[in-house]
Amino acid sequence: MVRELAPATMQRLERRLEDERTRLVAILEEIDRQREAGRLAESASEHNPDPDNADGGSIALEMEMDVSVEENTKLLLEKVLHAQDRMEKGLYGICEVTENPIPVARLEALPYATTTVEAASRR
Repeated sequence: MVRELAPATMQRLERRLEDERTRLVAILEEIDRQREAGRLAESASEHNPDPDNADGGSIALEMEMDVSVEENTKLLLEKVLHAQDRMEKGLYGICEVTENPIPVARLEALPYATTTVEAASRR
């Protein structure tokens, strides 16, 4: 099944997906830069996330938060890339579960959506 969206709508959503991909890649690159700068700037003993040490506990929490942000960013990037792939294949805007059209309002809100709200709530 091929979804026929208006060309202007499709171009707008394609741009939004590409902008989001660029933004997410930049976030991941910045995380890598910060991680490398942290490695170079601090000795291993100062950066030890020892939970018995007040500074270590703080560092451990900060590291966990960084990992969480990185994981969430990677997950969103996968969704964006998947949506772009579906767009190239002519499947964009079709629910992967029900094969019904995804409402344009949902695609405007989440351009990487690959399911209708109803199908997403069943997962």
